Amino acid sequence: MSFMQRIIGEWNNLSRNIKLFFLANILFQIGGGMFSVLYNLFIQGLGYGNAMNGRIISIQSLATALMFIPVGLLGDRTSRKRLLIIGALFTGLAFIGRSFLVAEFNLLTFAVLTGLFTSIFQVLAIPFLAESVPVSQRLRVISYYSSLVLASQVIGSMGGGILADLIQSLGVSRVSSLQIVLTTGGIATFAAFIPLLLMIEPAKVAKPVLAPPTVTNHTIPAGNRPLKSEYKVIGQFAIVQLIIGTGSGLVIPYLNLYFTNRFSVSLSAVGLLISLGQIMTIVSMLIGPSLAGRIGSVKAIICFQMLSLPFLLLTGFTNILAIASISFLFRQALMNAANPIQSTVLINRVSDSNRGIANSMTQTAFMLGWAFMGPVQSYLITSYGYYWGYAITFSITGTLYVGASILYYSMFRDSRTTGSTVTHTYIEYFI
Repeated sequence: MSFMQRIIGEWNNLSRNIKLFFLANILFQIGGGMFSVLYNLFIQGLGYGNAMNGRIISIQSLATALMFIPVGLLGDRTSRKRLLIIGALFTGLAFIGRSFLVAEFNLLTFAVLTGLFTSIFQVLAIPFLAESVPVSQRLRVISYYSSLVLASQVIGSMGGGILADLIQSLGVSRVSSLQIVLTTGGIATFAAFIPLLLMIEPAKVAKPVLAPPTVTNHTIPAGNRPLKSEYKVIGQFAIVQLIIGTGSGLVIPYLNLYFTNRFSVSLSAVGLLISLGQIMTIVSMLIGPSLAGRIGSVKAIICFQMLSLPFLLLTGFTNILAIASISFLFRQALMNAANPIQSTVLINRVSDSNRGIANSMTQTAFMLGWAFMGPVQSYLITSYGYYWGYAITFSITGTLYVGASILYYSMFRDSRTTGSTVTHTYIEYFI
């Protein structure tokens, strides 16, 4: 009860700007949640095979990855608010177009458009929040944001699956019911631009030009570090994200197909299961900052990631739906609980003028992993079937996650940080 009272009190103390931004994200992510669960089932319903789903996911991920760095640079030098409005408007329009245009060329074209415009929200959301709140509130606010994103996706994925089944029960065909739901999601995403228009963009703080500091054991504020050190930090973080993204790209985009192909569950059940996973992740994300405060951010991240691995492997190898469902839920919660902590760690180590490019470069690395794994995943499933194909992909993902965790810990096990400062001796070893 005291935990909930504290959260409610902190929510009431948030600025109007942050609340409007959260509202925009609720609308944006509802549409995204519907598409994440239903769109590849829609492609399957049109008669396309696994290879087509792999191509669509790969080309969308590649388009997103190619846009991350340009969007990050634009966000650091122009209005992040205006770019976010553009992202909401055109992502919503792309979603609506994808609901009706079903020829192969149109599917691939709108996958590219979706990738281009969703990149804006993915890159600029965290830097916009970081410049809108005091340093002492960043971890908590970013955790709230990450939880709210997942909660909105729960509404989209769960509501989308239930609504599609309900429409089908009224005699509408499977494909038509999915089109109706996907269009609804596109309209919700499009409407996200309205609260964004009402926001006041925070003033950007110019980065001071300073001489490179000498190596000492004193803490150096993030904004006072030389550019070379900041880019080294970003590069190290990007390497870890590339490894994680490669593993994630083999499994995460296809979880709904995994459950429908291996266990033949309904759309409602898939939507409910993925939504429950997101609800558990929300709880773990809210607990994450407390754990980070007790054992340190790096140890908390490693703890969450390593605890998720047994559940990942269990999901890949079991033939029992109940076990697959429970292990999926725990894997989802544990692996994703570290995300807001990692975002805060990175944001606190770069100046405001480089936060957009920092977020974009790390997400580019992650999405490149997704982009190139689509054909690999479809080949493995086609070649080895629904049991061994998924077992192999889950095993490869687990191996890559272990490697990323070991690399992460080896870089940061000696790091000691407080607030927005970092011991200069250890700057070069950050992710």
